[in-house]
Amino acid sequence: MQIQLLKSKIHRVTVTDACLDYIGSITIDADLMDAAGILPGERVYIVNNNNGERFDTYTIAGERGSGTICLNGAAARKVQRGDIVIILSYVFLTPDEAKTWEPKVIFPDTATNRLK
Repeated sequence: MQIQLLKSKIHRVTVTDACLDYIGSITIDADLMDAAGILPGERVYIVNNNNGERFDTYTIAGERGSGTICLNGAAARKVQRGDIVIILSYVFLTPDEAKTWEPKVIFPDTATNRLK
């Protein structure tokens, strides 16, 4: 048996763009992805603190140090520039692995989306 636990969390970043005319995904500054242990193409869940929307998509690495948080495709309808979002990823573990598991949680500067 496996259970699903939080793997990574990018806590409270600001949406810098929403691009409807794209095939889908979220573009995240590569520095934030590395710090949180999130890989390109990984499934993530987005929680929008401004409107309560919760949805999932996959990641694309954005320019390092840019602070980019851009929702692409249909997900762009669920956010606006300036919204505060939380980005979450999960992992499947055995119950024994789960007992010692610790997720990576990062708290970037909300104004710049850069690591403090």
